Amino acid sequence: MADPQTISPARRWAITLSVMMVTVMQVLDTSVTNVALPHMQGSMSAGIEEMSWVVTSYLAANAVAIPATGWLSARFGRRRFFLICTVLFTVSSFLSGIAPNLEFLVAMRVLQGLGGGPVIPMAQAIMWEIFPLRQRGTAMAVWGVGIMLAPILGPTVGGWVCDNWSWRWIFYINLPIGVLGFLLVSAFLFDSPWVSKPRRIDVAGLFLMMFGFGFLQLALDLGEKEDWFDSRLIISLFVLAACTLVGFIVRELTTAEPILDLTVFHDRNFAVGTTCIALVGLAFNSSMLLVALYTQKMLAYDAWNAGLVLAPGGLGTMISLMISGRLVARVDQRLMLMGGCLLNAFAAALMTHLTLGMDYWSLAWPRFLQGFAMGFIFPPLQTLTLATIRLERLGNATAAYNVVRNVGGSVGVAMATTLLVRRSQEHQSTLVAHVDVWSPDTARRLKELTAHFVSQGADSFTAGRQALALLYRRTTEQAQVLAYADDFWLISIVFLAVLPLIPLMRRVHAEQNERARESSGRVEALPVPEE
Repeated sequence: MADPQTISPARRWAITLSVMMVTVMQVLDTSVTNVALPHMQGSMSAGIEEMSWVVTSYLAANAVAIPATGWLSARFGRRRFFLICTVLFTVSSFLSGIAPNLEFLVAMRVLQGLGGGPVIPMAQAIMWEIFPLRQRGTAMAVWGVGIMLAPILGPTVGGWVCDNWSWRWIFYINLPIGVLGFLLVSAFLFDSPWVSKPRRIDVAGLFLMMFGFGFLQLALDLGEKEDWFDSRLIISLFVLAACTLVGFIVRELTTAEPILDLTVFHDRNFAVGTTCIALVGLAFNSSMLLVALYTQKMLAYDAWNAGLVLAPGGLGTMISLMISGRLVARVDQRLMLMGGCLLNAFAAALMTHLTLGMDYWSLAWPRFLQGFAMGFIFPPLQTLTLATIRLERLGNATAAYNVVRNVGGSVGVAMATTLLVRRSQEHQSTLVAHVDVWSPDTARRLKELTAHFVSQGADSFTAGRQALALLYRRTTEQAQVLAYADDFWLISIVFLAVLPLIPLMRRVHAEQNERARESSGRVEALPVPEE
């Protein structure tokens, strides 16, 4: 029986462990998918732009589910809704594992996104409620360290599983985690006393939101295949997305009980902070996908070794979270955020020096730096964005914060894959135009390659053709390397674009915030319902 007046420290950390278990499952599935894409591509006989749907469909479903998180958790109760999400995510993971084709897999990834989307905003709101502000940095750091196990274990263990078993097992591993998380949440989590139950559902807002994000994601997914704005289909999808999303915004601002209360954007810190997280999500998600693709497609790494390249990023974040968790309530959060963005921009700039002969550490070191920098972005940015939001609006605010983050990530993945294809074609045209078979250097290289193939047993005519084909292939490979470098330059610029926004936010002082909450008649320790 818990203390009926306050939450004991043991109960707080038990709740933290419970929600962290389910969140780890969600983050694990996100990180492990990147290294499994080439395996899925071969199994499903699909192109890279089609396989990106496995990632973007999940993010799009997240974007649809997250705005409704606050309303649904208030309608069904936070504890019950958290359990529903856990069950939906676990069952859809199993169905993803048995997917017979790409269409079924994408559909199940949509279900996964619908189940997993509300988990992180609910977990953030829970952590924000049960800990006083002076302890939130430490609590979020501990929670974040646990979450960072997923980016470390996901690519490495997932890569090993893909190489030795099958990509399908990356979804099956969610089953025991989901069951354990369900049991822990059932035992420790309780409903928030701050949230009142809504009287009715905003049906119009719900449908406008679903169709708006759906049209937007379809346009992003099909854009490259349909040649973007040269296609009437893509233009129509963007027009429909714009109309429905504008209608959604108008509806939410005018209805009495919106499914997503957009008035939280009146708070300056929140409005600027969500803009920052959109840019961070865009750059971070696309960079992880690009590293996974480059190591396996260009350097011919297997999934295990590709995972070993990605894993240092999670390790770096885990280390930095231990530091930032202690600093976030003591120093100016804006300075921490600036440092994290600058270091991320530097790490992305390092990745522009790609070659086909680079060693493991040339890839792993920038990944470690990027992960280390993210530990100085997430805690201070979340503190700056959410600390001034009133408790009864916290669930809604975290939902809005995370939907913007996921939309940014989805746009980033689509943009990165599109730019990769386009820039590769442009570089290939430029390089091939400068390959002159009559130049002395090219003639000498062709002669060397021809001699190599003749020594392997080919006749002189066939060897000459093979030498020319190999020269062309190496030219296209260099074009792709240059395209990857262009993508990383863009990522570096995106992180730098966050810097001018940071001074627009006000610093959060723990003592001032505590006094403000006390003067408004609220206390940090929440009452616990009797069991």
